[in-house]
Amino acid sequence: MIDSYDFLVIGGGSAGYAGASTAARLGLKVAVVEGGEEIGGLCILRGCMPSKALLESAHRAEVVRHAGAFGIHAEYRGASAAEIRTRKRRLIGEFAKYRRTQLEDAGFGFIRGHARFTDAHRVEIALLDGGARIIEARTALIATGSVVKVPPIPGLVEAGYWTSDDVLDSDQLPKSVCILGGGAIALEAASFYQGLAVPTTVIQRSAQVLREMDTDIAQELVQALRRRGMIVHVDTKLQHVSAREDRKVVHFIDGAGQTRIVEAEAIVCALGREPFTKDLGLQATGVALDGSRIIAEQTQQTSIPHLFAAGDVCGPHEVVHLAIQQAEVAARNAARLLGRHDGPPEHIDYMLKLFAVFTQPQAAAVGFTEPEAHVQGFDFVTAKYPFSDHGKSIIRDEIDGFVKLIADRSSGRIIGGACLGPEASELIHEIVVAMRFGATAAQLASTPHYHPTLSEIWTYPAEELAEIA
Repeated sequence: MIDSYDFLVIGGGSAGYAGASTAARLGLKVAVVEGGEEIGGLCILRGCMPSKALLESAHRAEVVRHAGAFGIHAEYRGASAAEIRTRKRRLIGEFAKYRRTQLEDAGFGFIRGHARFTDAHRVEIALLDGGARIIEARTALIATGSVVKVPPIPGLVEAGYWTSDDVLDSDQLPKSVCILGGGAIALEAASFYQGLAVPTTVIQRSAQVLREMDTDIAQELVQALRRRGMIVHVDTKLQHVSAREDRKVVHFIDGAGQTRIVEAEAIVCALGREPFTKDLGLQATGVALDGSRIIAEQTQQTSIPHLFAAGDVCGPHEVVHLAIQQAEVAARNAARLLGRHDGPPEHIDYMLKLFAVFTQPQAAAVGFTEPEAHVQGFDFVTAKYPFSDHGKSIIRDEIDGFVKLIADRSSGRIIGGACLGPEASELIHEIVVAMRFGATAAQLASTPHYHPTLSEIWTYPAEELAEIA
């Protein structure tokens, strides 16, 4: 027996659920196929939520460690990785249970199994409880996410290493740790260990950490992490890894061309993730790939128009809120393709793309970076203001970093913003709202802000730009 669906979703994570829900509301016959042992997707199980649970423990530890500056007599007596993990598992279990309920009770089919295309319209599913199903899909959404990528570094496997998955579910704290990588996952793992007073070293291959952000933000973050005691190496070339008794040794060449080593009890390999398209049978569909990444247009259509993709599996921005938006766009366009939704094909708009890293201090940005604004042909102006000259951040003793605004010179319209400092992931949303409604720097500057608050810091670069633009 062959079942038929209007919209088949492969992957039950945040993007998959969003796409399926949107399609079902538009009246399509929908099914979701999920083959993971656990239900929830990357964000819930091994990404956003568990990492933030661990980072919250690290933040509380830092508060205790620095309480003396506020006249509080407190002593940091270490942390229990086992207890941190127990709390994390409880929270993630609750989030995953809720997602399972959403998938099972949403009014669309939910199939537990591994999907593989046999042609562009037919999918064979190896059910987890045995047996198989064949499904005809008029349209489909591929939202299978990504997996940890481990480059071939000589000696790494033999010496032993952790990935971010291991960090998130370990019941032990190493005596020292070396993080390979300088992206969001690497720096958040480093901040977790640093917050718990574990000696931490970061080795980044390129000259800049956080390639998604402007250079000035990235450089200032490195300086802030170093002031907190973290050792950060950038612009390096990894050579090999060896083991020495109970320690691991990373051999690399630094930016000055000197051979260096770092010794640590544990190595965390956080050198990126790659799209999970293995064993999907995409070669049978004709879907174009760039390596393992599915090539998708801004309609979220692949090279085969009735097949769509969303999230890490296609990029270009690997963050969950954009994956959800992509999946919703895909679902509406699939409905249009089937004559069940009006209007021309919808294109996703990345103007308000957000990016945040929950290091200490946090870093966040929205809209265009300076290089992106150049590429788009803007004649733009920028202005910054430091937290070290801001009353509320001085009171909080959190003075690292600054805020920055980017505005179109002729109109004064804000086209980008960035924040490095306390609560950056929250503060950035003021600029998101401003950009959403096309606000100018002058309009932001004239908007009342309560004193003393962190958020009033935005008025200072806004006032500077209002005089220029």
